[in-house]
Amino acid sequence: MDPRHSTEALKHLEKQNELLMEAYNSMSHELHKLKVEEEMLMRKFYEFSAPHRSAKKNEGISDVTEGQTQDSTALLGNATSNDSVGAENEDSTALVPLVMNNND
Repeated sequence: MDPRHSTEALKHLEKQNELLMEAYNSMSHELHKLKVEEEMLMRKFYEFSAPHRSAKKNEGISDVTEGQTQDSTALLGNATSNDSVGAENEDSTALVPLVMNNND
């Protein structure tokens, strides 16, 4: 390779490296801004939805205390995978419906 061309190639690569670093820094800064904005929006959403969650929770409690049936679900996990059926040993879970009735 001719020394003149290697010098030009080196300058070109250095310029490309500089441009890539500028793009990286710019994108990193933008990502940070977006993460901060996401966190702020999630906090606002949580604050906004708090009264709704509170009303739903109180509504559920009053339904049970009035003797009405309330349907719910429970997530059951398999703590030991030694008794699993199949070739693979993986943890498994099941979604089981629960019915709570205070008429007893």
